[in-house]
Amino acid sequence: MASRSYGACVFCQRATVVKLWFRGMSAAAHPQPQPDFLKGELHRKHPGLTNLKIMRLPEELRLAAQSIIHKAQVTQLSERTSKLTNFLWSRKRAVEDLTLRQKAVGLEKELWLKALQKREDIDEQLLEDRIRNRVLSELRRTTYHWTPLKYNEELGVVYMAARLAGGYAAVRRALHEIKKRDPSFAPQTLLDFGSGLGTVAWASHSYWGDSLKEMVCVDSSGSMNILAERLLKGDDEHAEPHIKQVYFRQFLPLAPKVQFDLVVAAFTLSELPNIKDREEAVFTLWRKTSSYLVLVESGTKDGHQMLMEARDTLLTKQEKTLHDPRPASVFAPCPHEMICPKLAQEPITPCNFQQIYYPLILPGHNNRQIEKFSYLILSRSEAPVAETEGVEWARLIAPVLCRTRHVHCRVCCPDGQLQHLVVTARKHSRDVYRCARNSNWGDQLPIIQKAEQEDVHTESE
Repeated sequence: MASRSYGACVFCQRATVVKLWFRGMSAAAHPQPQPDFLKGELHRKHPGLTNLKIMRLPEELRLAAQSIIHKAQVTQLSERTSKLTNFLWSRKRAVEDLTLRQKAVGLEKELWLKALQKREDIDEQLLEDRIRNRVLSELRRTTYHWTPLKYNEELGVVYMAARLAGGYAAVRRALHEIKKRDPSFAPQTLLDFGSGLGTVAWASHSYWGDSLKEMVCVDSSGSMNILAERLLKGDDEHAEPHIKQVYFRQFLPLAPKVQFDLVVAAFTLSELPNIKDREEAVFTLWRKTSSYLVLVESGTKDGHQMLMEARDTLLTKQEKTLHDPRPASVFAPCPHEMICPKLAQEPITPCNFQQIYYPLILPGHNNRQIEKFSYLILSRSEAPVAETEGVEWARLIAPVLCRTRHVHCRVCCPDGQLQHLVVTARKHSRDVYRCARNSNWGDQLPIIQKAEQEDVHTESE
């Protein structure tokens, strides 16, 4: 019995080998063509990768910042740095006047209904005064009190210690999207609105230092402009600036037809008091853009919503005075120009990304940190489309989870939907599977249109 069982086992193994061999021959005779989206690149360097590993400040910038901080001798610097960081992260948009009035009217109606239900004999004028005072008290208690930040030299130094490295990392990551996807772009002029410490000039110089001939940095704070200039000179007023042709201004250039190849506003929209001012600023910046407009904000719900306001303004509203007829198109991160799907679902969560960076070497800031941010890039030219037929590129909006022989990817797709893709080599091809395993949050992922629907789940599921 043992020998017969052994013989049957061997026969089964041989039959399986023969079956697999014939299957392989059939596949070789009728190969399934796959779109060449890799363009000759390795999977670990596929065209959709835009992430940066770990960001470090340029050595000249780091040394200059530490020199300025050391000379300033700010008392309780570590505590004030943490406090400012928390304040900026928790900052919200100012409540609009219309929203406040609607809230007051609703609260007043509610209090009047409660008072009438009691049917007490009370002076109507006295009741009206009580309700008015109650409404005002409730509004003061529940309304977010937005206040503008005014930077003097000392607060500028605290801001430098708190935000220089993180802000640089976010801007550098956003600009890398243009550098990677449009390698022929070589800007000669740059406008930085709300320039602060000049991190945009440093980040832009790292990519396009050979082509940039003029960089205009605009910030209403004279103290911040002075600090930014000290950083450029390595904290030596007699030295030549590390980056040439950088000009500091407190107001935007007046000439309406003057345009810049690259216009950036990083962490600036949140410093404007209301939606009307933000809309006017966005229109002004767009008028001054000849190629790319880059907006960066904190990766909070309010930061993301301000960027979506700007996106809708430029895509759907018409300027009163049109100097450049070329329309706006979304370059990144959105793979579509429809309503952001994250704003259409409950609870609303921000579309944000992250960048690991090394902070300034200060007490309590020596370890690697993560900058979480949101960004928006608009272009004067047509939005790029996949040259390979049958391939669309989706944006990864969450960390990629690699498991045994499958990968979980949460993506925003070109059709304006959020999807949870379970990518496998069998269903999506070996190339897509290996690309997914080498991708991360913020990258683009190739989606072959013929992928079977059973591996696609809506985000709500």
